Amino acid sequence: MGELIAVILITLLAVVSPGADFAIVTKNSYLYGRKIGVLTSLGISLGVLIHVSYTLIAVAFVMAYTPQILNIVKYIGAIYLIYIGYKTFVQKPITDTSVISVINPFQAIKYGFFTNALNPKTTLFVISTFTQIVSTTTPKIILISYGIFMSFAHFLWFSLVALLFSSIVLRQKMLARQVQINRVIGSILCVLGILLLFAKFK
Repeated sequence: MGELIAVILITLLAVVSPGADFAIVTKNSYLYGRKIGVLTSLGISLGVLIHVSYTLIAVAFVMAYTPQILNIVKYIGAIYLIYIGYKTFVQKPITDTSVISVINPFQAIKYGFFTNALNPKTTLFVISTFTQIVSTTTPKIILISYGIFMSFAHFLWFSLVALLFSSIVLRQKMLARQVQINRVIGSILCVLGILLLFAKFK
């Protein structure tokens, strides 16, 4: 029970911490609407499952080569964040607010998936949880349940974020200032990417 509570608390704290996931969901929700925002959240939750999968399959291998793996993921993730940050910063405003979606569902899921799957902070969160918090004697089915919970928690939280920022009143206000908001979100993503380039993981 103590292990379960620890996993739940750590997961909730990790999920609600502002970062690239929050930025991309906010952007897609207010620009393209609720459906795209929720699908972006789904992509994020699928990205979490990638981290969970390789951790459960090869914890020993991952821990032995963590520095190398994190370095590879770090640089790819940093470049990706800077790229989508730049694209967001220079994105032209949507003048036809009747357009519900400018990107298709697959693109929405892709944005969420790669934003999370290439985030080494999520890698550290998942690996640390399964190696530092969870006992080595915990049954495999329980470990899988923890992983599913982590993924679902991300989906639930970011779906709520999507619902908030896609609400009609708030969305209209944000669309009226979309150039400034896009520049703020784009700058945040670029800064996160730059910080990630110089981050050190031990």
